[in-house]
Amino acid sequence: MIEISHLTKRYGPLTAVDDISFTVEPGQVLGFLGPNGAGKSTTMKMITGFLAPTSGTIRVCGHDVAHEPLAAKACMGYLPEGAPSYSEMTVRAFLEFIADVRGLTGERRRSRLDDVISRLALAGVLEQVIETLSKGFRRRVGLAQALLHDPQVLILDEPTDGLDPNQKHEVRTLINAMSKDKIIVISTHILEEVDAVCNRAIIIAGGRILADDTPQALASRAPSGRLDDVFRQITMGIKPSHSKQEAAHA
Repeated sequence: MIEISHLTKRYGPLTAVDDISFTVEPGQVLGFLGPNGAGKSTTMKMITGFLAPTSGTIRVCGHDVAHEPLAAKACMGYLPEGAPSYSEMTVRAFLEFIADVRGLTGERRRSRLDDVISRLALAGVLEQVIETLSKGFRRRVGLAQALLHDPQVLILDEPTDGLDPNQKHEVRTLINAMSKDKIIVISTHILEEVDAVCNRAIIIAGGRILADDTPQALASRAPSGRLDDVFRQITMGIKPSHSKQEAAHA
């Protein structure tokens, strides 16, 4: 389980995340939904231990992220926004490096590498330098590193942003296949993604949670029955809690 209690992040006078609390349980695929600058990525970075909160607590699989960071991170796979990696490495070298970082050895190492290479169809590009890959393949490599140690919790920040329709479909199919036995949190501003893969949605704007329900229940709030109409109604008039410069942190 992910347990978040009174989480706040401030940058000087600007509040990126404002006293939010929620839990995520096994079997849930949570869509963390909001406009640009809403605080989604800042929250993802705090859950994964990349940013320290100003106040509040985060527990992942029973481990406090601040006080047991290695134990908490061992339970998580994280795909940051943009799927960053070491672009000068080949795909094989990068995945081998991640296996080293995750402490994978012996038969488990071989089986996990084989699994992610097969699952993400990377066999044909293993010897290719990452910077020469298409955006779709770079995103696949990012997902492969997040999945390599078979984590209980997956944190995916904008996993399909910038991909073409076929690539988006492939990623969403993969997420659906994994959802039965993992906790998955997807930060996105793409409403169709929430409909496609999530069984729960949180809408955040201005660093605050404005709604938390199933996508279907949220959509039913609008006469049109459309999630995008509800999203506009809920977030209308809520300004981002930081400037464009500060939005880089969020």
